[in-house]
Amino acid sequence: MSVLSQGVIPSGIFTLNETQGGAEPSVAINSNIIVIEKRELLRDCLTRCLVSALGPSVVSFPSVKHWTEVMGDTPGGVVVLSIGGKSRAPDSIERELAILRRFANHLPIIVLADAEEPSQIVDALQRGVRGYIPTSVSLAIAIEALRLVRAGGTYAPAGSLIGDKTRRMGLNRSGDNPFTDRQADVLEALRKGKANKTIAYELNLHESTVKIHVRNIMKKLRAKNRTEVAYIANEIQESEEA
Repeated sequence: MSVLSQGVIPSGIFTLNETQGGAEPSVAINSNIIVIEKRELLRDCLTRCLVSALGPSVVSFPSVKHWTEVMGDTPGGVVVLSIGGKSRAPDSIERELAILRRFANHLPIIVLADAEEPSQIVDALQRGVRGYIPTSVSLAIAIEALRLVRAGGTYAPAGSLIGDKTRRMGLNRSGDNPFTDRQADVLEALRKGKANKTIAYELNLHESTVKIHVRNIMKKLRAKNRTEVAYIANEIQESEEA
């Protein structure tokens, strides 16, 4: 019996999406799994592992561009986009996701990545990705996550998100407020997704001053970007309300 049939995927957070008429239709079991990985050795290894576990309906390509050129001949069911590690520029990854959304907006997309930063995971899910699988998980977990997404669900690594939440809650409950009153105002605005220009107008500050506050907030929260700052701020608020 698979862990999916038991309703559990180790080390993962998963949901089964629902519509008004019930569960979201699953992808046909015999539809192709599209693997996109630019590194030939890794692409070959990943494809062989998936074929061994899921059957022969797995096809692979070195880039999103290569797949879109022949996608009419190789219809997909699930797209697995491997983005590798930190050597890939964020803009490059976003361009590939944008192309996938344009050409395959009806197909669920799974991101396979070396990085496990909560901000990157949350950002990917917010962009419509249905699964985020870090390369630190076992092959068994990756296979079950893929099966879940193919069945209509969503997968994200629990360890990264829960561990980060615990750290942020510890920061919040330490009894020492690391922020000045003005920084707290800016943090609340960032939590709401406001731009620096809007924050400057609402708080009667120069935009350059807002940028300084944002940098200091990021440093204190050990956040890498504004998306992660907003995520952390929401976690802090939820822990205060709990």
